[in-house]
Amino acid sequence: MVQGPHPAPPRTPATPASVRASADPRGTDAVRRDVAVGPERVTGAQSIVRSLEEAGVEVVFGIPGGAILPTYDPLMDSKRVRHILVRHEQGGGHAAQGYAHATGRVGVCMATSGPGATNLVTPIADAHMDSIPLVAITGQVGASLIGTDAFQEADIVGITLPVTKHNYLVTDPDEIPRVIAEAFHIASTGRPGPVLVDIAKSAMQTDTTFSWPQELKLPGYHPVTKPHAKQIREAARLLATARRPVLYVGGGVIRSRASEALRKLVDASGAPVVTTLMARGALPDSHPQHLGMPGMHGTVAAVAALQKADLIVSLGARFDDRVTGKLSSFAPGATIVHADIDPAEIGKNRAADVPIVGDLKEVLADLLPELVKEHAQHGRPDLEGWWKQVDTWRETFPLGFDEPDDGHLAPQHVISRIGEISGPESIFASGVGQHQMWASQFIRYERPNSWLNSGGLGTMGFSVPAAMGAKVGEPDRTVWAIDGDGCFQMTNQELATCTINEIPIKVAVINNSSLGMVRQWQTLFYESRYSNTDLHTGHGTVRVPDFVKLAEAYGCVGLRCETKADVDATIKRAMEIDDQPVVVDFTVSRDAMVWPMVSAGVSNDEIQYARGISPAWDRED
Repeated sequence: MVQGPHPAPPRTPATPASVRASADPRGTDAVRRDVAVGPERVTGAQSIVRSLEEAGVEVVFGIPGGAILPTYDPLMDSKRVRHILVRHEQGGGHAAQGYAHATGRVGVCMATSGPGATNLVTPIADAHMDSIPLVAITGQVGASLIGTDAFQEADIVGITLPVTKHNYLVTDPDEIPRVIAEAFHIASTGRPGPVLVDIAKSAMQTDTTFSWPQELKLPGYHPVTKPHAKQIREAARLLATARRPVLYVGGGVIRSRASEALRKLVDASGAPVVTTLMARGALPDSHPQHLGMPGMHGTVAAVAALQKADLIVSLGARFDDRVTGKLSSFAPGATIVHADIDPAEIGKNRAADVPIVGDLKEVLADLLPELVKEHAQHGRPDLEGWWKQVDTWRETFPLGFDEPDDGHLAPQHVISRIGEISGPESIFASGVGQHQMWASQFIRYERPNSWLNSGGLGTMGFSVPAAMGAKVGEPDRTVWAIDGDGCFQMTNQELATCTINEIPIKVAVINNSSLGMVRQWQTLFYESRYSNTDLHTGHGTVRVPDFVKLAEAYGCVGLRCETKADVDATIKRAMEIDDQPVVVDFTVSRDAMVWPMVSAGVSNDEIQYARGISPAWDRED
């Protein structure tokens, strides 16, 4: 029996090649075979492993336990699927996210029932918020024990119902190949997301017939990828005639692999562009039309341009509260074109004047020639005055920082130097907090999939396991985890996984001995009453823990940097080490703050460039 608690996804016939390729968004070039896989008698556990192989899975991050144990036995014999034993299921889930984010392929994690499965809830919810293609396979107690409060039983299907794209409970071993094929298809098509497959131990231990499905029938699941031509024409007309247009680019551009098409549209439109926290790298930071990141800690130019725009073309973004600030005061004079593959996002927060449902790659491919036609018929719009205003904001309020006066490092300097020395071909995965914002601001991103972070859920502890997964997926790239000392202590046990499995990531611990972002809010809004934000990790006489010693205990190289003069040399030393993980403890000022800042719940018009400095929006356009 298969129980699908979500409404059944649409079943559309697919050719064998398209079905087999659905597990790998790279397309049919990745398909290995073109003939049906014939019936074969196996156990349910063997069927799981065979299904993963047929889905094109390269790596699984997981931990065995009683309910999933039958699957781990045949998994040991697989020649195609590499299993990486993590130290905590949450780390396995984030590693699968990092792998998926860096490669564009589906990430896979595995856990046993009960606490093993519940430890995956956070990465599943994280993947759901950030549209990461993920398949989580969990063991469940035997079918006859379900509902009896058996040992290590948890209703993981019910628990994850709100945070998965779809999920399954499998008690019939005959259903395993079909369910896993569907899971990979659903996770990787339409708006990507996590799918949970919970499989009863009894189904793993029962003999069955293995046959990989040659077509999928998913009634109700038919993601719209081709945009409506009329809406495209209207969007092109508006973009060709607006006086103050802005292209508002979200993570959907990266998920749909539409960065090249975006670049062409940007060049043709001449409009300013902003890229959200999830879209950093979708357009090179070096592009002259790029204003940087909008929102709570965005650049003044990006925030101001959105506020003063007469047209916002939103591409794969969701008008998140961190971008809009007080929604009722966001971009009051703007007409909204909103393109997204998920129709539920359009109009959810801000009403769209021109709604476009479709895959961003196809939306951009259709929009560009229509815009060219508009220019040919009516001429290009005069944006000189708009750019004069935007450039004034950009030149008057550039990103910057003050050197601390407490003798410690400026975290912004450390992070910018990591980006410059490591280079744009590297991958940077951050935790959550001040260091996340500084990494999004001060590292220049020149390509998609080079910036990994927990944007929607804001999960502390994301960085180290996500960097590990990214390095597994992209072994030839340098991968940096930019972490805070608070985040680092949540998942640093995965350094053991990295050492044992020869995954040489580099970790920069931006160590201010504090929960930095919380401390910043306490400084600004709670009269500097620092309740429970002091971590004692490096500013006192005793380091608890000593990150260098901790790194060495995990088999990593541990380095420490405390002076500006040593920053470059320390980073270069870390870059020279390729055969084991490296952890660098950068002792930074705890008083450094993230600027600009729009306080939560207020209008973007109230942005502060620095403490006590608020730009004025009263200039004429």
